[in-house]
Amino acid sequence: MAAGPARVAERVPRSSSDGRGIVLGAIGLLLVVLLAWIVARPAPDPAQQSATVEGRLPAAVAGWSGQQLANAAIVMQAGRDLGMSERDVQLAVMTAMGESSLRVLDRGDEAGPDSRGLFQQRDGWGPYEVRMDAYGSAVLFYRALAELEGRDAMAPTRVAHAVQINRDPDHYARWWDDAGEVIAAIDAADVRVVLDRSG
Repeated sequence: MAAGPARVAERVPRSSSDGRGIVLGAIGLLLVVLLAWIVARPAPDPAQQSATVEGRLPAAVAGWSGQQLANAAIVMQAGRDLGMSERDVQLAVMTAMGESSLRVLDRGDEAGPDSRGLFQQRDGWGPYEVRMDAYGSAVLFYRALAELEGRDAMAPTRVAHAVQINRDPDHYARWWDDAGEVIAAIDAADVRVVLDRSG
C-alpha cells in the first residue's frame, strides 16, 4: 500500500517583536510628548533687574551684541557710581566676559554648582536675587575688588583671579582688549543706564 504524502509541519513565523515593538512604540510616544512639552513650555521669567539701558546700543562690538552690551553698560555704570577707576571698570567688564560671556546665567558649573549671574558668584557672595541682578552683582564684584591692595600694579587677569579665584590665573587675559573696545563703543553711544531705586 502506497504511503500518502508525508505531512509537513507548517512553520508559523514567530513574532520578531516579542513585546519589543510595544516597548519601542511607548518610548517613541514618550519622546514625542517630551519634545512637544519642551517646545511649548513658556520661557522662564528673567530675574528681576534693578537697572535698564535706554537708548541705542551699538549693533555689535568685537563679537559682543544685544543684551551682552546692555549688561556691560550696567557693569560700567555700577563701577562709576561707586567711584571706581576706569581701569577697575574695564577689569569688571573683562571679568564678566570671562565668567558668563556677559549673560546673567541661572546656572553654575562643576567647580561651582551654586555660581550664578554675570560674575558666577557663589552663595557666599550674597543673596541669589542680588547675584542674579546685573547691577547688584557688579556692586558685589567692585566691593571685593576695592579690598585688593596693590591691584594697579598687577596684570588685569591676575587682579580678576585674585577676586574670583578661578582655576587659571590667566583665564581672563584674552578679554582685556575686548572689554576696552566695548567700553569705548558704549561711551560713544547715546545710551544711559537707569537704576530703579524703588526697591
